[in-house]
Amino acid sequence: MLRFMPVGDSMTIGSAGEHTWRYRLWRHLCGAYGGPFTFVGPRETLYDKSAEAPVSYEYAEPDFPRGHLAGWGEGWHHLTPLIGEAVRAHRADVLLVSLGLIDLGFYTNAEQTADNVRAFVADARAARPSVHMVIMPVLHNVRADQDAPFAAQVARFNDLLAKTVTDLGTDSSPLLLADPSPTYDFRTDTYDGTHPNEAGEHRMAAAFADAMWRAWDLGGPYEAV
Repeated sequence: MLRFMPVGDSMTIGSAGEHTWRYRLWRHLCGAYGGPFTFVGPRETLYDKSAEAPVSYEYAEPDFPRGHLAGWGEGWHHLTPLIGEAVRAHRADVLLVSLGLIDLGFYTNAEQTADNVRAFVADARAARPSVHMVIMPVLHNVRADQDAPFAAQVARFNDLLAKTVTDLGTDSSPLLLADPSPTYDFRTDTYDGTHPNEAGEHRMAAAFADAMWRAWDLGGPYEAV
């Protein structure tokens, strides 16, 4: 049984009524991956905007493995201290990570955020030395479009992230970048300039799926279901 753990911020947890890219990727892998697999993690809920808390189970399609480690308003800064225990407890084989927007917006600069990435990788490997990781760069959003210093921090972090992935990847615990940026546009792929709509969910799922297919021959090229 191959165990995937989605790790992320509000773009990954999603909010009440949404499918989430997690669901889109699960649907894809059901057809493209030939073996048993599941999604795991210590959390299952969506974020409820009216309650301002992650307490909702109102998925648009709830019948899928909903385990994850994602939180509204959380970043590398928040989840790095949690990743070792989460990997250990849920025996995660592949981490699907989309983090950084919150960090750069509120907590750490590009260099400090890259340091947290390295700590995250080290802690995940300490818990499971063979863990694989697919990491998404910070996606361009409405704030980066309007705030030049923030956009510069995003660009700087994404450069550091690419270098970190190259530096830290090993044969036994490989790291990949999953980048939908050539086709991802916050004007058409989000509902508010940041959070993915249906098109954005598919593009994020495709980035993860296609990275694993090209590098590891896992699954197949993404086709929206």
